[in-house]
Amino acid sequence: MKTLVILADGEFPTHPQPLGQLLSADKVVCCDGAAEALINHGIIPDAIVGDMDSLPENLKAKYASIIHKDTCQETNDLTKAFRYALELKPSKIVILGASGLREDHTIGNISLLSMYSQMSDVAVEMWTNTGVFYPVGEDKTYNVAKGSQVSVFALDNHVRVKSEGLKYPLDDVIFDSWWKGTLNEADSQIIKLSFVSEGRVLLFIKY
Repeated sequence: MKTLVILADGEFPTHPQPLGQLLSADKVVCCDGAAEALINHGIIPDAIVGDMDSLPENLKAKYASIIHKDTCQETNDLTKAFRYALELKPSKIVILGASGLREDHTIGNISLLSMYSQMSDVAVEMWTNTGVFYPVGEDKTYNVAKGSQVSVFALDNHVRVKSEGLKYPLDDVIFDSWWKGTLNEADSQIIKLSFVSEGRVLLFIKY
């Protein structure tokens, strides 16, 4: 299996880019709170994962064969779905519907990306209706359209990063606040991030 999509219970994909990911996925794993919206859009998931507190009783009965109940209170439904997705051994996991609606959920879900990327060798990305978040923990190169709007968020304030292909280089940035490294722009078709010191970074590229 190449690409598995996890649909979370945030803003449903409407932009052509994330919607295309949803429609072309090899498998779709749905958080229980998002299942009703997905089914109403005419798509039946391969699995519904969560504590099932958000799934209507009629859907619980109808789709009992694909429900994977997880009542653990130490993790949210997105993490439960991610752990289940890893068991299916995909090459890449694309998370959709993890932003919008509630800002606290959005921040929490985005912050989990780095943890997810460290849980396995599977590539993981989060696609929203405005762009894509990539967790970065090692030197990486990305192909982009020149002029793309780019932001870099450091989850560790000790991290130091050098950049190529950005209008405003990151070489001297001290990431002691979340806004540092944001609102940048690609001035070439390739962006390269190189780590001077270890740490966790999130790269956001707007469509």
